Amino acid sequence: MSATRHLYLARHAEAEHENGALTAKGRHQALALGRRLHRAGVDRLHHGPLARTTQTALLAAGELGTVPVCVPEAGDYAPHLPLREELPDGYADGVLDFVSSLPGHERVPGPALARRALERFTGPAEGERERHEAVITHAYLVGWLVCVALGAPAWRWTILAPANAALTVLRYAPGRPASVLAFNDTAHLL
Repeated sequence: MSATRHLYLARHAEAEHENGALTAKGRHQALALGRRLHRAGVDRLHHGPLARTTQTALLAAGELGTVPVCVPEAGDYAPHLPLREELPDGYADGVLDFVSSLPGHERVPGPALARRALERFTGPAEGERERHEAVITHAYLVGWLVCVALGAPAWRWTILAPANAALTVLRYAPGRPASVLAFNDTAHLL
């Protein structure tokens, strides 16, 4: 038996570049995100291990009344390492330059973490109860999961750039293709 899973993806709130701590604006964004997730009925919250995702999750969880769970699959990594032959000519050099500029600790484990993220977060939920869960992560994973849901070429994650604390919603209903219900929604931040 399986039920519909609603997956709410959010990039972490605005953070300082030096130490990853949330800015005052970022703290406001995280609280607003938490209120939005509460209204959506989210009852599970996962986040990546870096300071900016942890802080965002803790503030959002305070609004949700849940305990956030840190998982490596929600980390900051390159989910797919494209090869030149899979890229359109007009994009190849730029995409390959971008991916090669990422630090090794984001490139090397990335594809394996991305496969685990697909297993953990996508597809219909087990059981009879509809599930609403959130993942506070980084732009790359949000872009990757949207590409997979749409059946887009794997390299397209490199050109999707969600805003800080923006909400993306994916739906996985039994017997149906994945649906993108919202991408980069910032209405809760106004």
